[in-house]
Amino acid sequence: MCHKKIFSLVLVCTFTIGLSLTGCSKDEILDQYNNVIQLAGNATLTGDLSLKGKRTYGDDHYTGTYAADYKDFSKTEYLFGGTSIERENGKDISVSCNLEITEGTAQVFWIFGSDDPVILLEVSDSYSETLTLPEGGNYFGITGDNFTGHLEMNIE
Repeated sequence: MCHKKIFSLVLVCTFTIGLSLTGCSKDEILDQYNNVIQLAGNATLTGDLSLKGKRTYGDDHYTGTYAADYKDFSKTEYLFGGTSIERENGKDISVSCNLEITEGTAQVFWIFGSDDPVILLEVSDSYSETLTLPEGGNYFGITGDNFTGHLEMNIE
């Protein structure tokens, strides 16, 4: 459902920008389109006030650090990511995280496009890998079911 809202927003914004950019070069139009796509993608991320922990962004919303202590957490938080056609800092990112589960269940995930999420962690453990982001939507987050524990995440 959320992806449909983003798509609708992007479509309306694209049409509006397209009308206002008459006479611009192809590169200027593509840059503006990419900016609109990125803004729409940022709306999917969980807002700072709703997060259980502390997030600090890096150069963009795809990178940064996050640390949280959870107690009886049964939600999903989208921590990092966005929808970019051409990410300014390239497609490769390094993801590392530590998950400690005291009670309940939790999954640290990466979701892209319309594919099923890739589960990075679902037991108390560490994860570290360099990933290549495909074009379009890419999000990293955590989902829990009565989860009590701790998460630390660093994406560069």
